[in-house]
Amino acid sequence: MIPNTTPEPSPTIRPATPDDTEAVVRIYIDSWNAGFGELMSQANRSVTTELVERWKDYLAQPVPHRWWVSEHIGSIVGLAGIGPSRDPIDSELGELYTIAVDPPNWRRGIGKALISLALQHLVADGYGEAILWTVEGYERGIAFYEAMGWKRDGGVRDGGRQIRFRRDLGPLRMPPRP
Repeated sequence: MIPNTTPEPSPTIRPATPDDTEAVVRIYIDSWNAGFGELMSQANRSVTTELVERWKDYLAQPVPHRWWVSEHIGSIVGLAGIGPSRDPIDSELGELYTIAVDPPNWRRGIGKALISLALQHLVADGYGEAILWTVEGYERGIAFYEAMGWKRDGGVRDGGRQIRFRRDLGPLRMPPRP
């Protein structure tokens, strides 16, 4: 028998819609539990009706809020969302609200593609800087954010369990053409 040498298709990214809610919530919960659930008081979270409804509202928000999903072979395998900063509330500061990849798809470039697209849109939306929050001690996530150019800025919340990262978006702006 001849082995199949057809390359597997690459994941694609598209805008998320409220129809994606159940898949988005599943990925959010699965990545939470696998990534940092043990670091939080809410370990082993599960999908609830309230969570699905809250995410349906998130995905339906108009611009400047933006959400994307990454699909691979017909399944949603990742998500990312951006908008104006919520903590601190600052319409001039962008925020990467969430980035999550289904754990079986970690380390396949999906998170990098999602965060790169999110950064492009934060720049296009006119933000000069952006923040994100993550869990203190979540070394996999911290290493990923640092590799993508984010730096801790000293912000903390939730009794120090969450730490803030900041990214200067100026270097990502395209210089005007002559």
